Amino acid sequence: MTRLSFIGAAALLLIACNSKPVDPPENASASAQAVEQEATQPAAEKPEKAAPAPAAADEQAQEAKVDTPSATRRIENVGFSTPESALFDPKSGGYFVSNINGSPLEKDDNGFISVLHHTGKVHELKWIDGAAKHVVLNAPKGMGIAHGRLYVADIDVVRMFDVKSAEPLGEIPVEGATFLNDIAVGPDETIYVSDSGLTAEFKASGTDAVYSINKANQVKVLIKDANLGRPNGLLVGGGVVLVATFGTGELYGVGQKGDRSEPARIGKGQLDGLVRVNERDILVSSWASKAVLMGKPGGSFKPIIEDVRAPADLGYDSKRKRVLVPLFQDNALLIHQL
Repeated sequence: MTRLSFIGAAALLLIACNSKPVDPPENASASAQAVEQEATQPAAEKPEKAAPAPAAADEQAQEAKVDTPSATRRIENVGFSTPESALFDPKSGGYFVSNINGSPLEKDDNGFISVLHHTGKVHELKWIDGAAKHVVLNAPKGMGIAHGRLYVADIDVVRMFDVKSAEPLGEIPVEGATFLNDIAVGPDETIYVSDSGLTAEFKASGTDAVYSINKANQVKVLIKDANLGRPNGLLVGGGVVLVATFGTGELYGVGQKGDRSEPARIGKGQLDGLVRVNERDILVSSWASKAVLMGKPGGSFKPIIEDVRAPADLGYDSKRKRVLVPLFQDNALLIHQL
């Protein structure tokens, strides 16, 4: 297999540091006041529902907790159930949290997606609910926003929902997949999804892969190899897909022709989520390190959040510079101010 240099892959990623489609636009025509008003609206509310806004004093108190430099706020005892992924929605200013609610590989149709106000207040715990008659959602993991849709990885299919109304818009089967995990969105709104290659018994299935999905919902293999190290977190930029592996604890880049860079070991391993925070740095979560680490692709990584158990698929609030860390085993979410 042809291989890229890791430094070359990293350079391509950094060149496209502003291409992430879920980032807010740089030049909004609205005034700064209007933008702030939009950002403080409850996340992705359904048109037929009036979302209760928090009392002014309460909201200010909650904001103070997460606006303090280096502050970390823990959202718990609110009903999360095996939270796996967090995602910032720049249009509503809120946060999505996917909840497996059981086994990561059981097709039990009881998974759900929560929506939080940016203060951490739960707007709707089961905004998308697998238990609803018109919704199928088993074990939701990674999420991404493109084409006005919320894409959700769910075992062997990618499900689509209207990002505003939560209405289901169908599913995209990924033939041969056994453990679809993370989702990332490219600058052209191509969807990328990882398969961690595990069976229901959590043994190697040999299906390790990264797939791409275009606007027409056509699925294409970007790279597939039983030796990919259990691909988990994904991050896209400059035609390169960065892959964080849970099995081998490595980070590598994959080009559009399936060429892979030399892997680099990060922390103690068991890598999960990947997000970009600025033109230079990315964050990666590590279960084995019990930490979230910051660094540059091809360079060294240092922990910025420590002593956290099972930090899963990260989100990043680019408006407020906050890292969102689902705690898979603790049914909690950390909101960390950078």
